[in-house]
Amino acid sequence: MPNPLARAAIGSLLSVVVIAGCDRSTVNSESTRQADAEKPAVTESAPSLPRTPAPEGARVFIAEPADGAVVSSPFTVVFGAENLTIVPAGTESSEGGHHHLLVDAPLPDNLGLPIINNDSYRHFGGGQTRVELELAPGEHTLQLLLGDHLHVPHDPPIQSDVITVTVE
Repeated sequence: MPNPLARAAIGSLLSVVVIAGCDRSTVNSESTRQADAEKPAVTESAPSLPRTPAPEGARVFIAEPADGAVVSSPFTVVFGAENLTIVPAGTESSEGGHHHLLVDAPLPDNLGLPIINNDSYRHFGGGQTRVELELAPGEHTLQLLLGDHLHVPHDPPIQSDVITVTVE
């Protein structure tokens, strides 16, 4: 484990990197996804960062669409949260964090690392609580995972149930 000064420096650097990657109004545009694909990825073998404790009773959920819904693309996904505060990425808060939407993807293997940002792990670092999602026809899974100021999941992770939607 790095000393406290080194850990603070790493945290500051990661904050700049992840905030720059999330501070945009069109999180799902093609140019955004292409730019994210060109960024170096944090590997699963990287050392874990300290995790923010989850607020007592905190929970996230997908308010819309309902599990099993049949939708037309694009469709709106509404994020719900209870007993926590939604804050933008980079805002350190013991009471909350910001949403990440997992599309057709499992929880990350190493919950001590920042959540990657790509088509399967979508960041909402501006504190957004909904998105217009465009997906190909077929069955898809959706799940929310809250990240702290550095995009690292809380301890324990604050995650929604996985829901399934079918795009016509």
